[in-house]
Order: sequence, then C-alpha cells, then structure tokens
Amino acid sequence: MKKLASLTNKYAATISMAILLIIWQGAGYLNLLPKYIIPTPIEIAKAFVKNYQLLIFHSKITLLEAIIGLALGIIIAWMLALIMDSIPLFNKAVYPLLVLTQTIPTIAIAPILVLWLGYGLTPKIVLIVITTTFPIVVSILDGFRNCDKDMITLLKLMKASKFQILWHVKIPTSLSYFYAGLRVSVSYAFIAAVVAEWLGGFEGLGVYMIKAKKLFEYDTMFAIIILVSVISLLSIELVKLSEKKFIKWKYIGDNHEKDNN
Repeated sequence: MKKLASLTNKYAATISMAILLIIWQGAGYLNLLPKYIIPTPIEIAKAFVKNYQLLIFHSKITLLEAIIGLALGIIIAWMLALIMDSIPLFNKAVYPLLVLTQTIPTIAIAPILVLWLGYGLTPKIVLIVITTTFPIVVSILDGFRNCDKDMITLLKLMKASKFQILWHVKIPTSLSYFYAGLRVSVSYAFIAAVVAEWLGGFEGLGVYMIKAKKLFEYDTMFAIIILVSVISLLSIELVKLSEKKFIKWKYIGDNHEKDNN
C-alpha cells in the first residue's frame, strides 16, 4: 500500500493531465465542444506535426529573446540588490520605482517600446528585463534581511570587512531566495516575449500566433500555446536542477529521506 501511495503521489500530476486529455478528446469526439473554437488534443497534435519546422524556427527566436532578457535581468537584479542593501537611501529611492514598473500592464508598455526602439530584438529584450528584474531583486533583498544576525555580529567582532560578511553570510543565505524569484521570472520572461511579439515584430511565437489567428487556424494557435507552456516548464525544471547543484545543503534532508525510502 505504501508503494502504491508513493507512486500515486509521484505521478499525480501526470495522471490528472492524462484524465483531462481523455475527457477533452472525448468531448470533442462527441461534438460537445465546437471544434472551430476548441480543437481536440489529436487535432492540436496534428497541427504541431504539420507546422513542426515553423514552430521550431519561431520558438528559437522567442527562446533567444527570453534567455538574453532574463540573463540581463539577473545581472541588473544582483547589482541593484547589492547597492540597495549597502546604501539605505538608494533603497528608499529606487524600490518605489521598481514597484511602479510592476503596476503598469505589460501589454501597455510593449507598444511604447516598439515605437521607441523599433521592431527588432531590442524592445522585446528591454520588456523582458523590466518584467523579470523586480521578482529577483525582491527575493535577494529578502534573503539579505533573513541572514543570521548572530553570525553577522560575530564576524563584525572579528573585524571582518563588509565584503567578507557579504561573501560568507549574506550571499549564501540569499541564494535560495534568489532561486525562488528566478523561478517566477523564468515564466515571466516567456510571457513578456510573446506579448512583445504580438504587438510588433517579424519573427517569434507571438508573431506566428497572430498569423494563425488571422487565418482561423485555432489548432495551430493551441499548438503554439502548449509549446510556450512546455518551454516555460522545462526552463523552470532547469532552474531547479541548477539550484540543486549550487546550493546542495538545502536538499541534504530530502536526499536522506529518499535514501531511507
């Protein structure tokens, strides 16, 4: 029974997804869903096979935009977090501006960036940077605030420099917080890329989705949506693998439990 419960817990998401697909396909087969609005999973799969080369081509563009924008967002986030932690006045001045960037809808910023920066990669990357920087900055600052105060006091008594305290206490503590923010930002990166492509561009999954919509190819539209979701999920899994590699101490207890099971 324990083994069955363990397998059920492990594959719960897969089982629920399989049940959903079966119900979805069955409803389409019985004409309970209008196919011109919601195509069946088989029709979506056929559209993916039919347009495979185009989907791969456009996904490479969207992936490139997301990777560059996210990488720049990470660099900027760490720089801002370090300065904001070191200079309280800078923190008070910049934090409200960062919050303000999150209150403006992405779909409202994108056309302005296209107007200013053209239809190339630049406006998409800028939008991704704006979207992904805030969650990472906030996460890192939370990590800095939740450092072991006794450890910092001890290092100060030992006359450690600010850099030594940062390197040996603050950064190691903030890494788990950083990865929590990074997982959020990864999904934001692909959403921002697709939205930016909707509103201006020549290539990318967002552009291809608009073309499919104009041609009433709803099966292709759903194939694109599923592809974006799969890429996002795979990217989040890569972030988790990276986290397990760089902050191994966080998963020591989990590994011990697995060994006992």
